[in-house]
Amino acid sequence: MSSRTKGWGVAIAACLGIWLVQNGSEDVTPPMPSAAQAFAAGPNAHTDAAADPLPPSEPVRLRIPEIDVDTPMTSLGLTARGALDVPPADDRNLAGWYRNGTTPGAKGTAIVAGHVDNARGPAVFYALGALKKGNRIEVDRRDGRTAVFTIDAVEVYENEDFPDTKVYGEAGRAELRVITCGGGFSQKSGYQGNVVAFGHLIGVR
Repeated sequence: MSSRTKGWGVAIAACLGIWLVQNGSEDVTPPMPSAAQAFAAGPNAHTDAAADPLPPSEPVRLRIPEIDVDTPMTSLGLTARGALDVPPADDRNLAGWYRNGTTPGAKGTAIVAGHVDNARGPAVFYALGALKKGNRIEVDRRDGRTAVFTIDAVEVYENEDFPDTKVYGEAGRAELRVITCGGGFSQKSGYQGNVVAFGHLIGVR
């Protein structure tokens, strides 16, 4: 992994939390994945075989039916510090993909990020931590194909323990990472970590 990818988790972890600060209550914190959804709990009993990777093509829309996500996609670059940028905070229903990396459905590890909330309330990936192994993620691509992924695990990491290689490392098949803020929450500094959903390509429509 190149040094340019170091610190991505910190960049995503910095996303807002303003809504929680305004509410001043832990009752509105987003769902966190249970231990049963982690890799350590074992593989998904219904995991489908990996599909052959597709040629690169930009993603235009992402859907996660189980948590009612249906979002357009925008491209993301890196900040001046070399960290992954985030989508505009004022659009609650917008996810971004790392344009200098793998496109979803192509061979390698595609990275998608989005906010958990903004000043007005829950945002696109507020419920990401509620996903379970075997849930599906669908990505519409500019070439007219839809890449279908199954979730292999959903894990949460504190900033200081973010596993860069595990999340961003290269893969020999078409894989997907969907990332948002999570972990503990501080009224002073916001979210202390990230929720990451890991998936792999199982089909194409």
